[in-house]
Amino acid sequence: MTRRGVGVEMDVVVADLNNDRHEAGILHVLDSYAADPIGGGEPLSPGVRARLIPGLRAHPTTLVLLAFEGENPIGIAVCFFGFSTFRASPLLNIHDLAVIPERRGEGVGRILLDAVEKHARERACCKLTLEAQQSNGRALTLYRKFGFEDFTLGDSGPTQFFAKTLA
Repeated sequence: MTRRGVGVEMDVVVADLNNDRHEAGILHVLDSYAADPIGGGEPLSPGVRARLIPGLRAHPTTLVLLAFEGENPIGIAVCFFGFSTFRASPLLNIHDLAVIPERRGEGVGRILLDAVEKHARERACCKLTLEAQQSNGRALTLYRKFGFEDFTLGDSGPTQFFAKTLA
């Protein structure tokens, strides 16, 4: 589907994880995010690069959307379908949303979010979920404008995202 952002026309496609162009696009955009200070400041390691596409292929609920301007990949949304037990319905988690640095602020992220929401609605998902670093003000602004807010269950207060790294 062709979409327009601020001064950019792009195609957003469901990535074919057996298409060399799409595989290269996934690695390019995620590597640009990883190398950015907000993404950790280090490019993807050779081991991660080698395992990433096979790992995405093997995961049964993977949905990857790529934004292209012409032949150039400029953005990505890596998502995984899950299930909400409290709603007894599927959900879609946006695990990574990234735009190459030189194209940020042009509406690419918003267009990717629109495409993600479309796929979630087609699958009768009850919600979209994501996590963001508190220091990533640009992303937080985009997500809030898109309608994301702190999740609360009853009056229990906002939910926090936690992680435990396993070796």
